[in-house]
Amino acid sequence: MRRTFKLTVAYDGSGYHGFQRQPRDITVQQVLEDALSRITGENVVIAGSGRTDSGVHARGQVVSFTTGCGIPAANLKRAMNSILPPDITVIASQEAEEGFHARFSAKWKRYCYRIVLNGDYDPFIRNYAWQMQNTKLNIEAMNMAAGFLLGTHDFSFFRSSGSVQSSPVKTIYKAVWQEKAPGDLLFVIEGDGFLYRMVRNIVWNLVEAGLGRKSLEQFKEELDKAERHFKISPAPPQGLYLDYVGYTEYLP
Repeated sequence: MRRTFKLTVAYDGSGYHGFQRQPRDITVQQVLEDALSRITGENVVIAGSGRTDSGVHARGQVVSFTTGCGIPAANLKRAMNSILPPDITVIASQEAEEGFHARFSAKWKRYCYRIVLNGDYDPFIRNYAWQMQNTKLNIEAMNMAAGFLLGTHDFSFFRSSGSVQSSPVKTIYKAVWQEKAPGDLLFVIEGDGFLYRMVRNIVWNLVEAGLGRKSLEQFKEELDKAERHFKISPAPPQGLYLDYVGYTEYLP
């Protein structure tokens, strides 16, 4: 009898070529599958709730897999953390109902993006935030622009090439900038789904509004136009975190 497991995983993506397994490069998926295969004695293939790019981090990535191994869920967590590298950890392990799938069973996700406005470059946060030296951002304008994202829209403008063929129509429940400390900004966005590099593309355009390079009217016009912008530049990957994946209906 095969069992289905759900693991919640946190990782520092700095040293990996993204989450999804690659033929030549080391990825988070590969490391997790290798560890699970060692523990279960089977060739384990996992499904992730979503792929993250090179350098992108996760606090709440969810993966699922099936196994015939009889190991208890609590023991699986301990066994995994005893052999995983220090930049990847299993923070929760549980048996799930048959048919559970980390990606297809997900109802909504939360991403966070961190920007640090500083005078001098800080080498100690180089992998964990987008640093902008001697820059001022109009957070009020950025939040006003972010407000246009709420609701259901065709987000084709914020879709990068290489995206899987999924509907560009998504519903955003929350999109807000917070100043956690002077010059330390966090963008929180929650929605029922996200396109390839959609959050990083949104952040870039919101920063353009914060710098005064893009008006609120232009931002809304581009969103409403719903045409992919081939010259768009995504915000750097190191500021992005997959924070949470929800498997029940979204509650504000």
